[in-house]
Amino acid sequence: MTNNYIIALDAMGGDFGPSVYIPAAANALDKQKDLEFLIYGDKKIVRPLLDQHEKLKKHSIFHHTDITISSHDKPSKALRHGKDSSMRLAIEAVRDGQAHGIVSAGNTGALMVMSKLILKSLPGISRPAIASVMPTQNGEVVMLDLGANLVCDAEILVQFALLGAVYAKVVQGVATPSVGLLNVGTEEMKGHDEIRAAAEVLSTVKFPGRYHGFIEGDDITKGTVDVVVTDGFTGNVALKTAEGVAKLTKHFLTEAFKSSPLAIMGYLLSMGAMKKMKDQVDPRKYNGGMFLGVNGVCVKSHGSSDALGTENAILVAADLIRNDFNTQVAEEIEKLMGQESFVEAVGV
Repeated sequence: MTNNYIIALDAMGGDFGPSVYIPAAANALDKQKDLEFLIYGDKKIVRPLLDQHEKLKKHSIFHHTDITISSHDKPSKALRHGKDSSMRLAIEAVRDGQAHGIVSAGNTGALMVMSKLILKSLPGISRPAIASVMPTQNGEVVMLDLGANLVCDAEILVQFALLGAVYAKVVQGVATPSVGLLNVGTEEMKGHDEIRAAAEVLSTVKFPGRYHGFIEGDDITKGTVDVVVTDGFTGNVALKTAEGVAKLTKHFLTEAFKSSPLAIMGYLLSMGAMKKMKDQVDPRKYNGGMFLGVNGVCVKSHGSSDALGTENAILVAADLIRNDFNTQVAEEIEKLMGQESFVEAVGV
């Protein structure tokens, strides 16, 4: 293998396993010629699929394992019994320098626990966060944490702000990303102690973004800021609520267009506009939850994702690797921790 960017694939993860991973990797390779893959999975399933993609076969190395971590396994069980699983072997490949990043659609809890245990956190990062990109009225927004840390103190929220700002800057190309703290109101006195303390720190320290202030839930989809920072409990609820609203809207539109012959005619006349809207909010385009803060690139694909969604998760990992994301985070966290105002505020 001679190309620059090697991605380890937990091919047995998710609802569909190799049947989506192999075509997704083949499509990603067609788009980005500098990718190569380490593929971990059951040879009885993976090899016949690989034989259908000669180009991918030439740009990948396959490793057999018939051990898979179930989506229902608790992280503790995965740690005890998943030593030779496709997920663990793929993570270890990143740790050992054989791959630059991993993509998995497997058990989220197991993936996070294994990543933190095997890859460790970046120096200066207390807790890695799950981040994802979402569509808004004004482009895209990166949001974190989406479920890895249910309770966060001020220092952790500040670290999330830095992680999100570095991502928006180096991957999305935003020169000075605006960062907002998700709160129950925009007034300074609103919110619990931790979020108000984080606001005080972000208002005084220098970091790769610009602190906007508190934002509310509707600001996420408005695109008020480039980065939304919150604890994992609130972030996960917000994400699942947004997904539910999207499904509800789709349901109402479908029912409305089926309600009468005139409505059906209206749908036929508006098919172009409807397709454009569908493309703009297609969740497959935004598939790929990033574990920011671990010492290695790790991207979580949605368990039910199809080949297009999985392909996008692979391309997200490639972007993080190509832009040397973790090196830039390490540099910025060192600058942050060296500031007197930060040290005084968080008491480190």
